Amino acid sequence: MHLFTDISAHGLGHLAISAPVLNALATLAPGLRITVRSRLPASKLRERIAAPFELIEAASDFGFIMHDALAVDREASAHAYRAAHAEWSQRVAEETEFLRALAPDAVLSNVAYLPLAGAKRAGIPALAICPLNWADLFEHFFAGEPWSAAIHAQILAAYRDADVFLRPMPGMPMPKLDKGEAIAPIAACGTRHELGLGEGRNILIALGGFAHRLPVERWPRFPGTRWLVPADWQCRHPDAIAFEHLGLSFTDLLTSVDAVITKPGYGTFAEAACNGTPVLYLRRDNWPEQDYLIDWLQTHGRCREVPADRLHAGEFDEELTRLLNTPTPPLPLPQGAIQAARRILDWLDPALRNASRTP
Repeated sequence: MHLFTDISAHGLGHLAISAPVLNALATLAPGLRITVRSRLPASKLRERIAAPFELIEAASDFGFIMHDALAVDREASAHAYRAAHAEWSQRVAEETEFLRALAPDAVLSNVAYLPLAGAKRAGIPALAICPLNWADLFEHFFAGEPWSAAIHAQILAAYRDADVFLRPMPGMPMPKLDKGEAIAPIAACGTRHELGLGEGRNILIALGGFAHRLPVERWPRFPGTRWLVPADWQCRHPDAIAFEHLGLSFTDLLTSVDAVITKPGYGTFAEAACNGTPVLYLRRDNWPEQDYLIDWLQTHGRCREVPADRLHAGEFDEELTRLLNTPTPPLPLPQGAIQAARRILDWLDPALRNASRTP
């Protein structure tokens, strides 16, 4: 049996959701053939996806054009959507022929809508999985623009072509998608490692795969605190360390640090909660998903907001100390991956489905 899955390259959260599902599928159905289409780096895909897969290096969506990790470039995104939908019927026809030639038994999208439209016309079962969808976000940013109604209708129709839309919690409500099914959170569980950096606090800075450099060099020294930052920042703060040099996967690193500084995003928020890592977060500019994520994390994890001006000035030791002194609630169970895998097998083959439920 053959599953084709499309993983958006709009940040790393889509991969953080898709990878545990594909890994669960490989366990439940060892003979399953998986083809992945994504513009994410192959190294990132293979770090997360343990199951064997064939890679098609291409993208069928872009989500939104970003100024940086926190702010949407509204003008560039509007131009990109108008260009993508200028010949929408032709794009759907080409996707349909592509899928017919590939001949998968099912399509899984996170969360591009073009493969869902193509699968419908090719007669291939199709599922979507994501806590958000581009139709709702498109409407949030562009409702009222004279050109937007027709594009929104095409996006929404494509999502409605899916046989089911799996919504891992925490997620947006999606009232316009009548085939939505809520499932448990999806998150990889890491292994805690001693980082070998000596006593003190190790704070990871991770902004979800987007280029957004914080001015760490200008921060004062916090006694006993080290900042684990991306190597490509070439950060010269005396307490900064490139986290790649530690040789850990992202999830193991997240599990091993004392806290993470990040933006609201599904992958990091869900993994931090499920692995017990405190979160100091910087709010995103006009991103409608974030309130659902923050509300959930306030219940199921430890988190505090840090204002942008205080973060950039390095004046947030009080917020960090309070965060680290917050009691840890019971960790949520990330059962969404196995739930999704079993749901996908329902569409692939009854024999595989029954085998997946055998104790």
